Amino acid sequence: MNIVVCIKQVPDAKDVRLDPETNTLSRDGVKSVINPYDRHAMEEGVRLKEEFGGRVTVVSMGPPQAKAILQEAISCGADDAILVSDRAFAGSDTLATTYTLSQAIKKTGGVDLVLCGKQATDGDTAQVGPGLAVRLDMAYVTCVKKINTVTDKVVVLERMMDDGYDEVEVDLPALLTVVKEVNTPRFPSIRGLRKARAYDIPSYTAADIGADPAQLGLGGSPTQVVRVWPPEPKGNRTMLEGSVDEIAEKLAEIFHESSIG
Repeated sequence: MNIVVCIKQVPDAKDVRLDPETNTLSRDGVKSVINPYDRHAMEEGVRLKEEFGGRVTVVSMGPPQAKAILQEAISCGADDAILVSDRAFAGSDTLATTYTLSQAIKKTGGVDLVLCGKQATDGDTAQVGPGLAVRLDMAYVTCVKKINTVTDKVVVLERMMDDGYDEVEVDLPALLTVVKEVNTPRFPSIRGLRKARAYDIPSYTAADIGADPAQLGLGGSPTQVVRVWPPEPKGNRTMLEGSVDEIAEKLAEIFHESSIG
């Protein structure tokens, strides 16, 4: 089985800052990490390979420094890694991103299963997984919390729902987006770290993946982020201290005063 996992480099959520001049995320001096949901997708790809056989290729679209997360993917058990990097990709929205990733995945050859995180912590759209499935003409299931079994024809899984989960059987090839409940990501092994240091990650440009320039970057993006800003605090804040019973009593008084005032 050929498994492709898409991962993204994002700013560490503990240190997210906005540039007051550009109203965009400031990445200068901010640590970049693997998107947390993508880390679970990466772990699931390796787990499936170990249980059912196959090969895992990790793909990331981003600047040259994104090679760091691909090296980490290799150290955690991925077999191959590909960086898709070109200035032509700058400013891509989710439509242009899915086009670029689909072109890169097609270049890898036959694919049985594509795994993505549910969403990215910087954009939070949850659109790339389903959009990529459409580009690849694959069936897809989102919010997967458990993969029970995989054959050469189908995958049986559990999809998280608000009131429980659905058990789904989907034909391969398919694309799945996973939630954090699907697994616990492993730490790199010594052997994996050695392999990662020796692994030469290929970098594909737009020309390498045969991309149509009209569908890339800002020019290929029908949506654009005009402004990003932190929410302004509203209302007065009160810190309540004391035991649980004391705080509950104070809250009841506050709610009562608000309802009659």
